[in-house]
Formats: sequence, C-alpha cells, structure tokens
Amino acid sequence: MQPYILGIDIGTGSTKAVAVALTGKALGLVQNHYPINSPEPGYSEQDPLLIWQAFVKCMQEITDQIGYAPAAVSFSSAMHSIIPVDERGAPLSPMITWADSRSEHIAQELRVSAQGSEIYRITGTPIHAMSPLCKLIWLRTHKPEVFIPTDKFISIKEFIWFKLFGSFEIDYSIASATGLFDILKLDWSTEACALAGISANKLSIPRNTTYYRDDLNRDTAALLNISPQTSFVIGASDGCCANLGSQTTGPGIAALTIGTSGAVRITSPKPVYNFAGMTFNYLLNQDTFVCGGAVNNGGITINWLLQNFLQKEKLAPADYDELFATIDTIPAASNGLIFLPYLYGERAPLWDTQTSGAFLNIKPAHTRAHFLRATLEGVCFALYDVLKTVEDASVNITQVNISGGFVSSATWTQILADITGKRLVVLQPEDASAVGAIYLAVQVLHPESYEQLTHIDNQTVIEPSAQNHERYSKLFPTFKKLYRDLMDSMHRLHELDI
Repeated sequence: MQPYILGIDIGTGSTKAVAVALTGKALGLVQNHYPINSPEPGYSEQDPLLIWQAFVKCMQEITDQIGYAPAAVSFSSAMHSIIPVDERGAPLSPMITWADSRSEHIAQELRVSAQGSEIYRITGTPIHAMSPLCKLIWLRTHKPEVFIPTDKFISIKEFIWFKLFGSFEIDYSIASATGLFDILKLDWSTEACALAGISANKLSIPRNTTYYRDDLNRDTAALLNISPQTSFVIGASDGCCANLGSQTTGPGIAALTIGTSGAVRITSPKPVYNFAGMTFNYLLNQDTFVCGGAVNNGGITINWLLQNFLQKEKLAPADYDELFATIDTIPAASNGLIFLPYLYGERAPLWDTQTSGAFLNIKPAHTRAHFLRATLEGVCFALYDVLKTVEDASVNITQVNISGGFVSSATWTQILADITGKRLVVLQPEDASAVGAIYLAVQVLHPESYEQLTHIDNQTVIEPSAQNHERYSKLFPTFKKLYRDLMDSMHRLHELDI
C-alpha cells in the first residue's frame, strides 16, 4: 500500500477530495456538492452543516475507493466566508459567502476614504463587499440580534476544524483574506477590529499554514474511516494553494484559475500594492505572499450563456463541446462584437457591485455564434485586465500557469493565450488547489519526498497567435473604456431595480 496525502478543497459549490501518493501518483478523487441560497437580492448564504456533511462524505468515499486511510489530510478553502457561532461552535445564522453583496454601500464609502486606504495597506485585502470586515460592519448595524451574542466569527474552514478538534484556529492565509489581519505583524489588526466593532478574542487563533494536529477524538476518527493519529494540516486558501499546486513560485510567472469565478496571481516575498486596482495580498505562509486580483465572472458566465443562448437546462459535457465547436467557426475578435462580462458585478480591478453585462457594436452580420464567441472573449478580456494590473504593479509576466475546468477546452485556452499574448502552461489540469494543500502537508510532514512529489514530466503548452493577439490588442483599449463610459448608466439602472 502506497502512503498517500489527502487534499481537501472546500469550494463554494462543492468539496473535493484528491488523493496523491508520496511518489506523485494520483490515486483517487471524489466530489460532493451543496446549494447556495439567495433569500433576498444580493444575499449569498449556505448552511455550514451541509458543507461539513459533504466533507465527511468525501472522507468516507475516498477511503472506500482507495481501500485504506490517508497518512495525512490537508485543507484548501474558499475565502471570505463568515459564520457567527456560539461558544460550542454552533451557527447562529447561515454562512455568508464571498459572493454576498449586501454590504456594498459600506465598502463603497470605506474604499474612497483615507481610513480605507490604511486598512488596505495593513491587511492587504481589497475593500469590497466580499470582505468579512465589511460583512461584520453590516451585521453589527443590521443584525444586532446575531452580532451581539456571537462568541466567534469564523470561516467555513474554521468551522470544520472546530468540528474536528474543538478549537478555534485559523491559518494565516484565510486570515489574510478577512480584511482584519495585519499581514506584516501576522496578528489581528487593532485598527481593523475596531472598525468592525469587535475585539480580537472574537476571532480564532492565527496559525502558520503548515500547522498540524494529530489528536482527533476516536468517535470523529471512526466517522471519517481514519486513525485518531492521522495528521491534519490546516493548509491555506484555495488561491494560495493553487499557486503552490501549479508551481507558480518564480519571478515572471503568474497563475490563472477559472472556476465559477476567476483569478490571476503571482508569488512575491513582499506585498504588491495597487491602491487604484486594489490587488490582493494573501499569505501562502509566513514568508510568502500571493498577490493578484479576482473576477466574479468566470465559468458562471459560460453557464449563463449555455442556459440562455443554447437553451441547455441541465449542463452536460456535450453542451460545452457544442459551444466550443460553434465558437471555432467565428474569427478572433468576433468581427468587432464586444461583451462586457459583468453579469454578477465585478471585483478586480473595477470593484463595482452595481455594474452589469452588455453587448456593444452589434451589427446585422452578427449571428448567434458571434455572440457566443464574444462572451468567451469578454471573460478573457476581464482576466487580461487583471493580469495587466498585476503586471503594472510588479514585474513583467512571461508565462501563465493555468488551472481549473476550462483547461480541458483547447478553444478557450487558445483564446486566452491570444488575448494576453502570453505563453500558457498546464501543470495541474483541474485540482491545483487540492494539490497545493497536499504540497503544504508534505513540506512539513515528509520533506524528503517533496522533490519527487512535485516533479512533473509532462506539461501542456499553449502559444499565442501573433496575428490574433494583434487583433485583440486593437480591441482591448475599447473594452476597458466601455466600462468607464457606461458606468453611470449601469448604476442608474441598478438603482431602478426593475
């Protein structure tokens, strides 16, 4: 039996378990989904107990699939969630996810203030409705019946960790995405906590991302089909783990991930600030920052396209194949048709929850296939906008390591290469975050196996077409300008709410 490490990625829509042997061989993968609820406009909530159940099911299924228990378990997790809990770790309200925008007005006012700039400098977290800082201010103002009796405000990973060990502990990476953590002092920020209206004892104890425990109680161990002495590494955020998992740690290399949303990230020994575009600065470990920007509109935009333009109710792999085959019939730049992909508002570099999607320059010659291609190009343009923002604030980027479900599409990856003009490399096809969590575990528990584990023989390279990049380069400045031109109208339409 080959000893293996289990990487658990707690995502927005599902939890995934990836098993990798110390030799680097992939042994298994399971995934369990759960719903997102929107009881009111702008709300995005989940039941943390359903996510705990999905985690338990992943543990049970992967051990059944492989036939024996892992040597260790390590976590990757989505960022910016917040759960008010009592002293026993019981939720006092649903979990608020990163996508929740109810605190947008709080974020808008704070972002343009001197205090907001100082909080951004201290915490490295963009001032936005996604931030737990803004969520806490909203809860204090609008839900005092929840805010006042709360013993701790925690994330989904902290919730699962507490269920495992009965302790409120948080890794530096998730902490650095709260807007409450001093990323240089590696402790909770007095200024940010005061702004939120809490003291640091309302938050968990910060730990380095390689911190681990091996004191699981017997009942929980039996539930998970593992030994009580199994090591659990606290791990990092999904974005930071994706950088490590895709081996994006050198200068001039960026990681780009597209899942439901999307992100561009570089690794740096120090924060990379951009006070206009508000690039994020999250910790991979106590010495390493992952800097970049995230967009709201990634794969979720393509799903909208399939459901509304191709009338696909329940999406299947064949539906995506049909979409990409249709797109391939249209030349690069879609004969001048431009799509602003801001269906769900936008994070970097716009930070505008009131923006919306739009097609521009529609001509009689444009067919449904043009609209399909322009939508995909719009998503790639938005990611290129983030890439340029990160590049302008740091160093020239010559290579982009890509991960996420989109890498299985030659059409999508080629469009991205042509728009950015960058060499794209696929190292970990879909599970870079879970694999990054595994790498963190091996660094601390089995350092002698790290080199063998991370060695990759084969990689897929996508080179940009110079001709297509030139066409896209003519269109990109107009793409950027259109948002500024339409912003006021978008905001007015948002306020109309009709």
